[in-house]
Amino acid sequence: MRDYRRVSDTQDQSAPSSRLQASAPSPATEGQPVKPVIPAAAAKRANASVIGMIIALLVSVAAFLPIVLMNPSPKSDGFRPNIDVSAVARNASGVAGFTPVAPAPGDTFHPNYARWTAATGTGVAAWEVGYVTPKEKFIGLTQTSKANPTWLLQQTKNAPVTGTRNAGGKDWELHDTGKGEKSMVLAYRGSTVVLAGDANLEEFAVLAAAVVKSLESNPTVIVSPSAGPTP
Repeated sequence: MRDYRRVSDTQDQSAPSSRLQASAPSPATEGQPVKPVIPAAAAKRANASVIGMIIALLVSVAAFLPIVLMNPSPKSDGFRPNIDVSAVARNASGVAGFTPVAPAPGDTFHPNYARWTAATGTGVAAWEVGYVTPKEKFIGLTQTSKANPTWLLQQTKNAPVTGTRNAGGKDWELHDTGKGEKSMVLAYRGSTVVLAGDANLEEFAVLAAAVVKSLESNPTVIVSPSAGPTP
């Protein structure tokens, strides 16, 4: 009887320890992430939302695609306005009192404006044409029959005379700012033409020769006695 009780007591003491060991998580399962279980209805709603977003994105792309195709990106050489210098010069001749020059320096020179400007800021009305050169530089042409020293200083940016350059068989007065910009001035057949810009002298010479050719094809400008002297 005494031995029986001892065995029973031993079994009773070991029982709680067994229960604790059974309830403790095994080391193998402690490091594993717990995977949440999503109900089937919720998973279906989530998938429907994703599909709806994709469909909406495709619809938006399809709506804007024709607009993008109808407006192609500009070419690398930039926009070239179609300026008919000769036509604008003919229209301006009535206001100018003389036939403005319409030089034709070749297809590699692109005019980007041609206009007659009133005597407002400079005090001298003038014919103006802008050219983009073959090397993507700029030369502005200005012609007037009423040039004066002050106006010439404005057009040449007060640059000193550094010499002359022959173009079109005429000696042009060369002004150089020393900062890349230069001017060529010619007083011929009753008007004064100023070419100014940042192009090189070779490109200046091409345009200047075309100006001389245009000047010689137009009637000589008759300056009224009341007009100021042309340098």
